[in-house]
Amino acid sequence: QVQLVESGGGLVQAGGSLRLSCAASGRSTYAMGWFRQPPGKEREFVAATTWGSLTYYTDSVKGRFTISRDNAKNTVYLQMSSLKPEDTAVYYCAAYIGSYGTFTYQSPQTYDYWGQGTQVTVSS
Repeated sequence: QVQLVESGGGLVQAGGSLRLSCAASGRSTYAMGWFRQPPGKEREFVAATTWGSLTYYTDSVKGRFTISRDNAKNTVYLQMSSLKPEDTAVYYCAAYIGSYGTFTYQSPQTYDYWGQGTQVTVSS
């Protein structure tokens, strides 16, 4: 079992920054990712990182968001800068405990565990 606890969401003006954190406990994870679900829309991939520090981003956040991981703390961070109103969503942390060969980073079905979500609201 893996428990994921997210923190760091909130309300910010457009152009501002926020940092999300996700602490995992219970067992080590191969990869961790962030997804988001805007109001009235489906959950979508944002970013992911593996144990070996490979990183992946969706195109809309490249250059603005940075995912990082502290393996010693089993914690993943999402530094979000130059935020836009369209970044408004509930952000979810997810953990994958399998191996690289079956890891499809952008697919929610790949991940084994999910956090409770944290709201990020960007005002214009």
